[in-house]
Amino acid sequence: MPDSAPQQLLHLVIGGELVDLEQNIFKNLDDVEIVGLYPNYATAHTAWRAKAQSTVDNAQMRYFIVHLHRLLDPNQEPAR
Repeated sequence: MPDSAPQQLLHLVIGGELVDLEQNIFKNLDDVEIVGLYPNYATAHTAWRAKAQSTVDNAQMRYFIVHLHRLLDPNQEPAR
């Protein structure tokens, strides 16, 4: 891989209806939506915001950004 390639920090955006707002437990795992996989936090955040705003009328619906790069390399220091 060339040295000039940007660092790839994979992020996954998922969402669905929660059982209650106190816990992050999905009501039905079969209905969890995989919005997409993104190469950095900025693009994942843009996708997350769009999905969250499109479901604002459903208080039980939540979307999350999963930092996959931290799962793939748990020794990696978080960006500050």
